[in-house]
Amino acid sequence: MKLLTSIADLASVPDPVFLAIGVFDGVHLGHKAVIERAASDAKAAGGTAVAVTFNPHPMRVLRPENAPRLITSTQHKTRLIKKLGATHLLVIPFDAAFAATTPEQFIQSLHGACKSLREICVGHQWSFGKDRTGNLEMLKILGDKLGFDEIGIPAVEIDGQVVSSTLIRSAVENGDLSTAARLLGREYTVLGTVVEGDHLGEKLGYPTANLSAHNEQFPPNGVYAVEALHAGRTLPGVVNIGVRPTIATASGERVLELHLFDFTADIYGQDVEVVFRRFLRPEQKFAGLDALKTQIAKDVFDARHALGI
Repeated sequence: MKLLTSIADLASVPDPVFLAIGVFDGVHLGHKAVIERAASDAKAAGGTAVAVTFNPHPMRVLRPENAPRLITSTQHKTRLIKKLGATHLLVIPFDAAFAATTPEQFIQSLHGACKSLREICVGHQWSFGKDRTGNLEMLKILGDKLGFDEIGIPAVEIDGQVVSSTLIRSAVENGDLSTAARLLGREYTVLGTVVEGDHLGEKLGYPTANLSAHNEQFPPNGVYAVEALHAGRTLPGVVNIGVRPTIATASGERVLELHLFDFTADIYGQDVEVVFRRFLRPEQKFAGLDALKTQIAKDVFDARHALGI
């Protein structure tokens, strides 16, 4: 999949062009329906499907105090969208200047950049442009004027609930990963970059990789049996999420510490995707490092058992 970083880059896309536009946080079943429809229509017409999203999440610019934790960062979205049939991904930088763009200006800029824009596919409640004043009705009017088709994908429902990023985020926050998985159409994962920690795990005999998760939503604090996806490999392990209450110098910031079984490679600066397989226990404070080490040994044993290894 080819990555585009500006609307002007659409000029390089072979025509006719089929756009699937959305924030796509989570790339859940509703988002999947939008992107796959554009990809299917493009294939039938011998055209090119382009998924279009924004970075950062618009709420971080429009109302930063209310900006949610992400289900998927831009890096994570890119991985997931790649599997859905779009051959190109346009990531539009979202800043205050872009937020002031009117709906008409936004659509006209997309149309003007493409050699031949055939279709714009969006979700059923998509709104766009300054103050979110653009909607499907306006998109249809602009499509009739400029010569492209407007496709609004109906809501996707699972167990009587409309699939939404807000619903998924709430499920993850509450530890209901099975519900999150049903709404996503895949298991919930966290993608992070391995950063250097204080090497305490190594001193205790259980080296850990600390993940910087790019504002992605963590499940509740505790210990989980996991599988980590890295460089095309699936690696079993155990994760602790929390504030590390046993450590006197703990900052109070939530961290995700990953211990991979029988793994010694240096992966600092590399991305790892964590698949949560089973919750093992809540985070707790121990009397000291010896007690903590004993518990980690039990956690590793329990995680291996949960993973069938």
